[in-house]
Amino acid sequence: MAHATPKLNDAKHTTGQEAKKTLIFHSLAKTFYPTAKTFNQASIPVKGRVVDELGKPIPGATILVKGTSNAAAADANGNYTLDVPDGASTLVVSSIGFTPQEVAISSRTTIDITLKTDVKSLNEVVVVGYGTQRRAEVTSAVSTVKAEDFNQGGTRNALDLIQGKVAGLSVTRTQGNNPNSSPAIQLRGIVSVNGSLAPLIVIDGIPGGNLDLLQQDDIESFDVLKDGSAAAIYGTRGNAGVILITTKKGKAGPARFDYSTYVQHEAVAKRPRFLNAEEWRAYSADPNNPKASQMRDLGASTDFYNLLINKDNLSQYHNLAMSGGSNTGSYRASMYYNDADPIAIQNWRKQYGGRLSLNQRGFNDMLSAQINLATNFNQANLLGGRGGDFRAVSSPNNESSDFENALGRNPTQPVFNPDGTYYEEGSTTNPIGRLNQEKNRRDQNTTSADVRFTLEPIEGLRATAFGALIRDAQNDNEYRQAGSRFSQIGTLNGTPVKGTAYARKRNYLENNYTFESTLEYNRTIHEDHTLRALGGYSYQYRVFEEFSGSNSGFLNDVFQENNLGAGNFLQLGKSSLGSNKEDNRLIAFFGRVNYSYKDKYIAQFILRHEGSSRFGANHKYGDFPAASIGWTISKENFMSGLTVINDLKLRAGYGITGNQGIPNYQSVVRLGTGNQYLNDDGIWRQTYGPNNNPNPDLRWERKKEFNVGVDFALFNSRLTGTVDVYRRRTSDLLGNFNTQLPPFVQSSLYTNVGVIDNNGVELTLSGTVLKKKNFSWGMDFTGSTQSNKLVSFSDDVFRVTFLTFGDIGGFGALGPSIRTIEGGPLGSFYGKRFAGFTPEGRWLFNKANGEAVTADKIVPNDDYAYIGNGIPKYYMSWNNRFQYKNLDLTLFFRGKFKYDILNLQQVFFGNKVYLPNNVLKDAITRNNQINDALQFSDYYLEPGGFVKLDNVTLGYNFKFKTPLVRNLRLYLTGRNLLTFTKYRGVDPEVDDTGLAPGIDGRGFYPRTRSFTAGLNIGF
Repeated sequence: MAHATPKLNDAKHTTGQEAKKTLIFHSLAKTFYPTAKTFNQASIPVKGRVVDELGKPIPGATILVKGTSNAAAADANGNYTLDVPDGASTLVVSSIGFTPQEVAISSRTTIDITLKTDVKSLNEVVVVGYGTQRRAEVTSAVSTVKAEDFNQGGTRNALDLIQGKVAGLSVTRTQGNNPNSSPAIQLRGIVSVNGSLAPLIVIDGIPGGNLDLLQQDDIESFDVLKDGSAAAIYGTRGNAGVILITTKKGKAGPARFDYSTYVQHEAVAKRPRFLNAEEWRAYSADPNNPKASQMRDLGASTDFYNLLINKDNLSQYHNLAMSGGSNTGSYRASMYYNDADPIAIQNWRKQYGGRLSLNQRGFNDMLSAQINLATNFNQANLLGGRGGDFRAVSSPNNESSDFENALGRNPTQPVFNPDGTYYEEGSTTNPIGRLNQEKNRRDQNTTSADVRFTLEPIEGLRATAFGALIRDAQNDNEYRQAGSRFSQIGTLNGTPVKGTAYARKRNYLENNYTFESTLEYNRTIHEDHTLRALGGYSYQYRVFEEFSGSNSGFLNDVFQENNLGAGNFLQLGKSSLGSNKEDNRLIAFFGRVNYSYKDKYIAQFILRHEGSSRFGANHKYGDFPAASIGWTISKENFMSGLTVINDLKLRAGYGITGNQGIPNYQSVVRLGTGNQYLNDDGIWRQTYGPNNNPNPDLRWERKKEFNVGVDFALFNSRLTGTVDVYRRRTSDLLGNFNTQLPPFVQSSLYTNVGVIDNNGVELTLSGTVLKKKNFSWGMDFTGSTQSNKLVSFSDDVFRVTFLTFGDIGGFGALGPSIRTIEGGPLGSFYGKRFAGFTPEGRWLFNKANGEAVTADKIVPNDDYAYIGNGIPKYYMSWNNRFQYKNLDLTLFFRGKFKYDILNLQQVFFGNKVYLPNNVLKDAITRNNQINDALQFSDYYLEPGGFVKLDNVTLGYNFKFKTPLVRNLRLYLTGRNLLTFTKYRGVDPEVDDTGLAPGIDGRGFYPRTRSFTAGLNIGF
């Protein structure tokens, strides 16, 4: 971006940030002050100290002789020495986070300077689509989280760093710290039924960036575009919001080395309370036990759950970064190793890789180039820690959860038979045997490369060309030994394996290509009017292909999965072979215009015209406009007397975004294979036919969103905050609807019908509670509320009475637990209303007229009712930062409130009918009176609200006088330490995203507390 000659006494034109590096201030001064003079006459030394309002030193503060290139930087104690030429009259003093100040020299040789804290919300740089803005210029709902505000300790995914940090953004780890799982993310509620629900991830300008390429020490900031007026610049992928991630880059200055490391141990926070062997034996002898005759004492006392726990787990992480540069170029290179050793056995992930960033300026400072390269190699053990239902293994795709299987086993079962083989019973699988006799590994390499050229031929005009490639390659290897339980009871394509082992290989390759170019023009007119216009073109192509094959009938385990042809199921025609290839394209033209008058009246206009190959011939392209305005009220003359208000800005924005997150080729006829037939000539021939109905009118879902917000800073900027109120409507929902045969060739059509409404309020506060010379206490708070409603899912042609989600599954076939009707809220539980028990222990439920009857007299639908909702109504986080001299302490609390949880563990394992499988202790205590079949009702809905002490970090920053060590920090972090809740299950933080929220399944992957010891050191 070209700059006019700045005014040093005007905060919005400060060059303090550009001059912060001590070794390059001469060249920077010449760059940004081309009219500066070089004095050759005699000079006098001036010294002093730069401090803040509390008298604390400001290391690195820049002291510049106005009108010259003479400058100095304050040392660690704030002291400086500077040669001042005769005739010079003014010093300009600046530092990041402080308001620049001009100080008269007046023949003094000692000058101490006190800088005032700047209003951070006004001057921080915010990343928006295809560019940056100062916070003072932002008119949309955009939240920024910098590296210093990230969640501390070890993380499994980059988004863990901002969990609870952004109002309206839900980040939930549905499988705890399983390193091979990803968090569920959702911004401002549910925006689709069948389309994408997650925000678009953009990493260093690459739409659809891969989170595997990010390590926590390589990330500079997250910027979240929350409303439609901000996200419209990304068109068809902006419905669920946009998360922009910026990685760290090299900076001008001497070479720097930064090393970060930690070790982390996890412990089970809470385990389900099942009967142990002694309790099992005691209850089997209870004369009132209706299942006593079926409960066999097998002589052992086994805690299968405990055997699945990796008690000696210890994860480690190492990241070494090197950076530096000059005023014409900079670099940053990092390399890392991350060994995630979690709580479950056979469930690890090891990854290593690196990231390289190069920046170079030349061609008389008019041309700049930036190259980024990142790669991640990871090896994952996918065998342990998997989720699923408690059911027998009968095929490769019908697999149970190990922890659920372990807890449901008779605790008197031994692990081994007397002959050393694994003890097996019925149609279940010994989980310890499975983990020792099977293999499921993935080798994966993800690489990203991008290059950006920027040309500034004249002041204010900038042209860029950007190209990027992301390549993701996966190689899966699976093997089940001939002696495994699967080989005994499993099948492949309907044929029993019968002890001949099972092998499978899968290869997957995906390439994402991006090319974007922009032209931007900036102009300041009469110093008060700022105009900025941006136009651009975007092209993105994604193609992936996969191949898989599986076989059985191996004579031994020698080859394992490395020779699929050795299995005789291939000759029998019973092996499996499959491949697939798909692609899609996006092409867009976009523009944005920004106008500002004295940072007082601000406006932004966006239009994106985008086409997608996923949609019908009649609707390939769509338009996505947006407009937003801002009024900085605090700059008005009538506000000058209100010293308590430092900043007050009112914002309003409206934008339209789209959703193209659906499967490929839904608008065209897709041919599929049918049966093979033997022809008269003796040759078998394959048949083909249409798999779907074409729809040339298929188009994207469209969300219209209106947002009003207020930004403020009060009490000398000790309290800053933001309030946003939004209302959004998503129309043209995509879904499958029943069709008539004929004229259609298939029974369903993928088309656009339906409307969803969301609205909510978000609050963000940040303040300094106490600030003394050696002690400070800072506080951050985020809170939000939301509601989601399905307005309609029918039109004149297609009608749907209701939608169902959250199928309970398993033994009992209890059906879906969530039903949504037109005009009703999303996420509502629908079922029977509990009314008590008969003296014999049979269920009683209320009919529609209120009469209490047994389950067999309840008429589905007629007597069912809406009994709860799984979407939290309120979200909250509260962060406290304490600092005493070099010691700091962080206490971070998170909470969700006003929602219900369906406790499926209680539904199944809390009922004695599940015996002789093991049951929860509640089955013979709290639920002891139940002597009836499994039922789903509001009896199993529990309040899910909670508050967690989610992060406690204690750190110490060492200060060194030697210039060799810039910083050294040691810290200890505890995660998920305390949970305050009425919920009786393992953890109240269940998945609250999507259309089946609030269901605590039966997978039981352990929720853990983690304890981390870490070190950060810079040279």
